[in-house]
Amino acid sequence: MGKRVLLIAGLLAGALTLFAATPMTKLSIEVKTQGGHPVDRAGVVVRFVEGRSYVKLGKKIRTTYEMRTNQEGLARIPEIPQGKILIQVIAKGYQTFGHTFDVDEEEKTIEIKLNPPQAQYSAHE
Repeated sequence: MGKRVLLIAGLLAGALTLFAATPMTKLSIEVKTQGGHPVDRAGVVVRFVEGRSYVKLGKKIRTTYEMRTNQEGLARIPEIPQGKILIQVIAKGYQTFGHTFDVDEEEKTIEIKLNPPQAQYSAHE
């Protein structure tokens, strides 16, 4: 009986180690214009690309979030695995933004400045 208790305790310790081995990050994405004004209602997609394992206790962790910024231009992402993440931002009247970031902190704010649209050209002028 004592060996069973030790075995179970060892398995629980291993499971807790696995749980702790997946570092997570709480992200805030701050979307602004080039002039520093917040962009509200911008579509933000955050996707985990690569890094450490993203499985906790046999359960897959959520690795993609889609949301909109609030009036202050903020989108808060609850938790995503640390490593490379892709952030895409789409807002009416601005160029679409897409970039990969390395994230290794427990909490991080990433500021994104959107560019105005570029002039469109026609080959038939």
